[in-house]
Amino acid sequence: MPVHHARAEVNVLWGSEPHIATDNWYADLDDDRIPDVAIGRLTADTPEELALIVRKILAYERSVDCGSWRRRLNFVAGVGGFGTLADTVLESAARYFLTRDIPAGYRVTMTYGSWRSPFCPDPRLFHLTTASRLNEGCWFWVYIGHGFHLGLDRVQVPGGQYHILANPDIGRLDCRHGSPIALFLACYAGAFDARRDCLAEEMLRAPGAPVAIVAGSRVTMPYAMSVMGTELMDQCFRRRRETLGEALLHAKRNMMKETSDENPERAMLDAVAAAISPAPKKLAAQRAEHLLLFNLTGDPMLRLRHPKPVRIEVSPQRLAGRTLEVAGTSPVDGRATIELVVRRDRLTFTPPSRREYPQTSGELARFQEVYQQANDRCLALAESPVEGGRLFARIEVPEKASGPCHVRVFVEGQGDFALGEADVTIVDHQRYRASTALRTGRLGANE
Repeated sequence: MPVHHARAEVNVLWGSEPHIATDNWYADLDDDRIPDVAIGRLTADTPEELALIVRKILAYERSVDCGSWRRRLNFVAGVGGFGTLADTVLESAARYFLTRDIPAGYRVTMTYGSWRSPFCPDPRLFHLTTASRLNEGCWFWVYIGHGFHLGLDRVQVPGGQYHILANPDIGRLDCRHGSPIALFLACYAGAFDARRDCLAEEMLRAPGAPVAIVAGSRVTMPYAMSVMGTELMDQCFRRRRETLGEALLHAKRNMMKETSDENPERAMLDAVAAAISPAPKKLAAQRAEHLLLFNLTGDPMLRLRHPKPVRIEVSPQRLAGRTLEVAGTSPVDGRATIELVVRRDRLTFTPPSRREYPQTSGELARFQEVYQQANDRCLALAESPVEGGRLFARIEVPEKASGPCHVRVFVEGQGDFALGEADVTIVDHQRYRASTALRTGRLGANE
């Protein structure tokens, strides 16, 4: 199919070309620039490549593997490079808005290209860590950062830089369980009109790579890109759309709606964008261009398989060091994994302060340990058989646990799976004793 090129108005302010490669023209039936139908592109150069793509799609939809990959989401983020203040604001906003609509029952990992962050692995192993996050299988694999049509940005550290992912790596990916849907919130990764095949095209026709890719064809802009990403997460997790194409279609349509009191998070994002954007009066035009910029490389009819709901019965508050009883009902029988985890905005430990970049191999190797620990929010876990829809488990709450947490339950059955979560607050002994003393009047005024 020929490529349609639309005139760019806003992203040229960020250094982009004056035209945008887009498939939106084919999906816009009434010429209002807003898509009316779901659309995707299968980019094959030979019948053999097309056959491979079709086999990937069919294998994904027919899979009876209901392992933990179905509740896993892996994020990889580079450093924005828009300046310290803008980077900090955008990274914090993107992390918050992209995860707020993801239920707590899902396991979310972050691999971040800032060496000061606990979510940064050993920079020397950043590429291998990125690839392993693809190969381990997940429902969505999301990249946030700079990109080019043949690869992603490099991790920058004092005195060096390290590879993340590029076209030559795609053929070596080997995701055998749970081929993910990839979302590139980045520039050019979906430039399907380039002379050489872009990252999205190479991924689609590689056997061990993602089954579908949503990516931008030109320079993307932080504000509208964040809006599109959050809208897509909303369509997948809250609206539970049946197909990927339907989810992307409604995400794009909702992007063009103005903010209201019913969507305070979007209003906050608009306010941030107005403060740092080079074109604060063109936010609507910026969103409109992202309807054109982001295209689906893959099958728009790809079915999104959602978990069945698990109902959890648990005390909303528990004392550290005690036993937490968890009961529940599941529409799926099988094996349940029950975990007590800290909230996503918290860690289970105090990360080391990184004021200077390490110079020794041993210190850099420690990065990997901290990275693994930062992505493991589990305080305690148990397993339980689920028979007749019922599950029960006892979890020993660690003595040092405290604060807002979740109990999350994942049930792996024969050809089906279920997921649930519940909020619980862990109270430490010192706080408990102080509150008890206050209630009984045993503390003096100075205490």
